[in-house]
Amino acid sequence: MKNKKTYHESAKLHVTGTAKYIDDIETDNRIIRGFVFKSEFAHAKILSFDLSEAKKVKGVHAIVSYKDIPGENQMGPVIHDEEVLASQKVGFIGQAIFLIAAENEEIANEAKSLIIIEFEPLKPVITIEQAIECGDFFQEERKIECGNFEEAYHKSQNKIEGRFKTGAQEHWYLETQVCLALPGEGDEIKIFSSTQNPTETQCIIAEVLNISNKDIEVENRRLGGAFGGKETQANHIASWTALLCKTTKRPVKMRLQRKEDQIMTGKRHPFLINYKAAFESNGEITAMSSELNSNWGYSCDLSMAILERAMLHSENCYYIPNARIIGKAWKTNLPPNTAFRGFGAPQAIAAIELIIDKIARYLKIDAAIVRERNFYGIENEKTTPYGQIFTNSVINLIYTELSESSDYFNRRKHINEFNNKNEFVKKGMAISPVKFGISFTTAFLNQAGALVNIYKDGSVIVNHGGVEMGQGLHTKIQQIAANELGIQLDNIKVSPTNTSKVPNSSPTAASSSTDLNGMAVKIAIDKLKNRIAKVVIELFNKENEGTKYLFENLIFKHDFIYDALDTKKKISFKNAVLKTYLNRESLSATGFYKTPGIDFDRKSGKGNPFFYFAQGMSISEVLLDTLTGNCKILQTDILHDAGKSINIEIDKGQIVGGFLQGVGWCTTEECKWDSSGNLLNNSPETYKIPTTDDIPEKLIVNFYENSKNENTIRQSKAIGEPPFMLGLSVWLALKDAISAVGNHIIEPDYFLPATNENILLSIKKLKANL
Repeated sequence: MKNKKTYHESAKLHVTGTAKYIDDIETDNRIIRGFVFKSEFAHAKILSFDLSEAKKVKGVHAIVSYKDIPGENQMGPVIHDEEVLASQKVGFIGQAIFLIAAENEEIANEAKSLIIIEFEPLKPVITIEQAIECGDFFQEERKIECGNFEEAYHKSQNKIEGRFKTGAQEHWYLETQVCLALPGEGDEIKIFSSTQNPTETQCIIAEVLNISNKDIEVENRRLGGAFGGKETQANHIASWTALLCKTTKRPVKMRLQRKEDQIMTGKRHPFLINYKAAFESNGEITAMSSELNSNWGYSCDLSMAILERAMLHSENCYYIPNARIIGKAWKTNLPPNTAFRGFGAPQAIAAIELIIDKIARYLKIDAAIVRERNFYGIENEKTTPYGQIFTNSVINLIYTELSESSDYFNRRKHINEFNNKNEFVKKGMAISPVKFGISFTTAFLNQAGALVNIYKDGSVIVNHGGVEMGQGLHTKIQQIAANELGIQLDNIKVSPTNTSKVPNSSPTAASSSTDLNGMAVKIAIDKLKNRIAKVVIELFNKENEGTKYLFENLIFKHDFIYDALDTKKKISFKNAVLKTYLNRESLSATGFYKTPGIDFDRKSGKGNPFFYFAQGMSISEVLLDTLTGNCKILQTDILHDAGKSINIEIDKGQIVGGFLQGVGWCTTEECKWDSSGNLLNNSPETYKIPTTDDIPEKLIVNFYENSKNENTIRQSKAIGEPPFMLGLSVWLALKDAISAVGNHIIEPDYFLPATNENILLSIKKLKANL
């Protein structure tokens, strides 16, 4: 089973179009549709409204305002600062004000046209710079420090400083936000939600409807993508759908159109980063200061946790003895920004990689050499700025292996020769490493539950709290269960995630879901194996009087249970299960797991927020047309540490997908708002996610094979988020190509994303400075 190639458990269903998503769930003819009446202002007071004429439209079953909410008019996941329906004021374009339950969209649009509402427009704040000028911040600044930055910085002969901006990013999951609500008896309501966080969805709906959690059942079989965009913001549409269902006593479905989804939902947080660094003449960094300013949007969402993770990744793979990292969050009139793959780390890692690149140009040496000289050591474990000892560092080994396998230094010589011969077309190459901490930085979220049932025929159903959103979590859980029980995958089914089966689950996020839920499943299975083994041992000892078979010698493998010292003594798994049932032993067990050793003091900025670190590296080479800004990724080599991979093919898919999504953020994806807060590129025609043309002409992905991770499920490592940062190698390679226009004499004025337009502006400024 271990060596057999295992495909995604829903692969055939996906490619044949038979996989059931929420929009495919059949209901009776009583179902009605839910629609949102949204704000057209980014900032305004609501002076009055009149719904009377709109409610008279035939086919309208209900129009709901904040006054009709039976419970709390709040859906903020951490801080209650986000209204379900706007009451006195609106804070961004697309904010929900009213909900309409209607037979169809045409009827809903007629009702919308008859709603009378009066606003008093207010001046919106859109950018971080505007928010800083207004002084509109959410909470006190956070700080992480080690050593003495000021002293080390002022002593140094070599210094750089600057300001760096990163842009937003649209999640662009294939399945937009969607929910189906079915009324039950009394207060009961069943919710089919495209959420990464069923328990939180359950809790927020309970608060909004003023009923208890036990009356709300949240279920999902699969999501059509999420990337963090459904960790909290699926709660919005779930709350609205549940509210309409409760009001009408009928099944209600809501699904956002693509344009609606892009306008209404939050993005990756734009950052404005002010930095300083001091370094030796060999490139070794002695001090670094990084001030991270985050654009939260209108309300908190998960922004403090995202800012915190950004701060915790500000040094990336580099040991910096004197560091000062400050985090500030600013309020603007945009939709509340939210979780996105990497959860703040990409923004901070982009900044330190830019610093490394700038130091290399200052010293006129290859940036790869500067990176190597600053990597955390292998033999001498060193401490991060927040006080956690970085154990099991393999980044140096990955660098050595990848630079040799990719022939980095020889290719660098050829690139320099090419650039000397070509005026308008330039090549660039760069390395981007990643050290990504694995665990929720909110400690109590590092827990998981599972329920495993074995039936009399030997088939098994596994319930756990994680959500399948295309990343292969259910497949890995199925493999874990099969390996632990020693039976074929075909005998195991992973059920849809359901709050009535596994309560109080944590979100499927932070790249921790296989770690957490896999361990919980193993713990449940260990209980069942003990019960089955007890019966089998009694049976073996009865059949062979005088021979003493021992509990600890039993092996579950190849659909049999046998004795390790007497392999002829065996019983089929199916027969053993039946005998266990006849012996009146329970064949159902729960498992619970919590990550050990996690602690972090936010006030002091010290502790051990991560269970371990995932590491990896990419090298990318690009070809840039300096007249048009068009670029082509010629080659990318990736070497990634996945521990002992549970599923090589799925992990490789995650690496490639994460890398390309990172490339999108770095190059083609740019969210543009006007001064009034309108999102100008709110459709696939104007918002450019990566396509097949953005895949490198040559893409080589390998796994680092000598990594240890003994305390995780089957010694594996998380794979979901870390590869996203590898896309920065393309961004830095483009910077290298731009720099070649000026023969690497002048540091390009360069930020993120490197769209064609921004590349040409950078080249124009560089030529002007020459």
